[in-house]
Amino acid sequence: MKRSTALKVINPILAVLVISQLLSGIFGHSLPYKAFEVLHRGGGYVLAVVIVLHLILNWNWVKATYFKRPAPVAS
Repeated sequence: MKRSTALKVINPILAVLVISQLLSGIFGHSLPYKAFEVLHRGGGYVLAVVIVLHLILNWNWVKATYFKRPAPVAS
């Protein structure tokens, strides 16, 4: 699978998982404990895996943006 195709799949999944974590955290007291545990804890593990995949697929951009070499000093 191409990197751009994989990102088109992973990015919406990442968005849904972040929203799910946010909502299950806010409304956790309204959920039965088992449902909260599956949604929040299980979703957190899945979110962590998807974040790692997202970083792997975007690693070239991360390197280019955050690990720039300092410009040479003119003497």
